Amino acid sequence: MNIIKSIDEMKQWVATVRIAGETISFVPTMGFLHQGHLSLLDEGRKRGDKLVLSIFVNPTQFGQGEDFEDYPRGLEQDSQLAQQAGVDVIFAPEAKQMYPSGYATYVDVEGITNTLCGTSRPGHFRGVCTVVSKLFNIVQPHNAIFGSKDFQQLAVIKRMTLDLNLPVEIIGMPIFREADGLAMSSRNVYLSPDQRKQALVLSRSLQRAKEMVSSGETGCDVIIRQLKMLIEQQPDARIDYIQICHQLTLEDQTHVDADSVLLLAVYVGKPRLIDNGFLQAES
Repeated sequence: MNIIKSIDEMKQWVATVRIAGETISFVPTMGFLHQGHLSLLDEGRKRGDKLVLSIFVNPTQFGQGEDFEDYPRGLEQDSQLAQQAGVDVIFAPEAKQMYPSGYATYVDVEGITNTLCGTSRPGHFRGVCTVVSKLFNIVQPHNAIFGSKDFQQLAVIKRMTLDLNLPVEIIGMPIFREADGLAMSSRNVYLSPDQRKQALVLSRSLQRAKEMVSSGETGCDVIIRQLKMLIEQQPDARIDYIQICHQLTLEDQTHVDADSVLLLAVYVGKPRLIDNGFLQAES
């Protein structure tokens, strides 16, 4: 396995692979790998001749006061896990490589970024789309694999790829959870033992909503009020948003139908955790 930090070197490697007629699977991450990331790498290994993992904590997707400086990093441990997962190349550029002096070009997807995380984290998706488009241009993958825990991010990247005619197949993979139901996240390491228990309220909220829908309740306001009361019972929990949206347009819904998805963002102490699940009522 190679670790490449230079954009030019990465491009040279890609050119050699493509000349040989081999396909490239790509998993973009910010590192500090967990089992969820490894499940994406397992899928990538199946779908391509070569597997590239990027590790880059992207400064342009962090807002003022967010945790860019403190975001967990661990390239040595990540490298060991990546090698075990069959990664061929880790692309780990520095910020000055990706955003050199005078950098002035950004990618902005409109519409579906005007809700959920796009509302509470202004500029976040501009940073995400910019770095992902740059990574696609550098790595030139045939497919790119993302987790669906960041449901809105996956939708935005699919929209960007379609609109810009990028020759990359976008593959979304299911949320990978701990045994007790907590969605895996690099930010989970911030949680104290007590907060770790409180964080289970996110998966419990998803389950409660599904139970309500199964019992015949389809009013989104009613479901959201119930979940709000459930989450606010946790002393360290602070709700960013609870929304029930159409899974394609991400527009808020008044009633649950076959296309509904529940999306949550909740601070548990300092960490901001997200989760989601489909709520599929009979039409």
